[in-house]
Amino acid sequence: MKKNSLCGFAVLALIVAGSAIGAEKLHIEGSTTVGPIADGFAEVFKDMYPDVTITVNKSGSGTGAAALIDGRCDIATMSRFMKDQEFKDAVARGAFPVAHVVAMDGVCVVVHPSNPVNALTSGQVRDIYLGKIRSWKEVGGPDIPMVVISRDTESGTYDTFDSFIMKKQKMASSVEYVTSNPQAFARVKNTPGAIGYVGYGFVQTGIKAITLDGVKPSIQTIMSGKYPVSRPLFMFTNGYPELGSMTHKFVTFHLTERGQEVVEDKGFVAVTSY
Repeated sequence: MKKNSLCGFAVLALIVAGSAIGAEKLHIEGSTTVGPIADGFAEVFKDMYPDVTITVNKSGSGTGAAALIDGRCDIATMSRFMKDQEFKDAVARGAFPVAHVVAMDGVCVVVHPSNPVNALTSGQVRDIYLGKIRSWKEVGGPDIPMVVISRDTESGTYDTFDSFIMKKQKMASSVEYVTSNPQAFARVKNTPGAIGYVGYGFVQTGIKAITLDGVKPSIQTIMSGKYPVSRPLFMFTNGYPELGSMTHKFVTFHLTERGQEVVEDKGFVAVTSY
């Protein structure tokens, strides 16, 4: 009897071990902007594919690119396109990054809700970040100093802002850097004199998105490209994923009706319309 029990336990252990070995894992690394979309997809996939383990790390677009190049992730989420040097590094390591546009976004300039300033030009915002404008009084607001918030330089959102608004000019030494959209949101929400920038999906109660160059950020203005800082959001894979694979299902999920709902629920602009 004891011998049979031991044999039974051994068989069970082998079955469990075999299941663990066969269980599929999907590791996603990168953008804090695209992170909520990846989180949303992962939640749906838990119900659709209960045997698949999905991890989503939100560490910045640059980190995601590096992880894909090094083979440390299956999907890199990025709020910008890969840089030339990143492509060169990938090819040197035998990788071939393929971009999948999963949503549209706008980088929104945001202030505290109590701030009466509702509109600025790109030139004014640039001068604020260059340190040429230091008080809200200079742009029609109250006589209080500006607290200028930027994303860190590893961020795809920073790269977009740097390209579209700063024109690659160096920000003033007084600018305060934060590592994620939620941190930028919290800093502006809790600081009456603050100005910052976040992805459209992070414009929520507690901060105010201002009109930029006469255009207010909205689903319509971002999708049409009318909003001055509109951009696509990406998931990158190493080569085009095998059709029907879990990676393929994940990076094309935005093309389904349920995937579109997730994108919109997270506050971003879907690339499909059902």
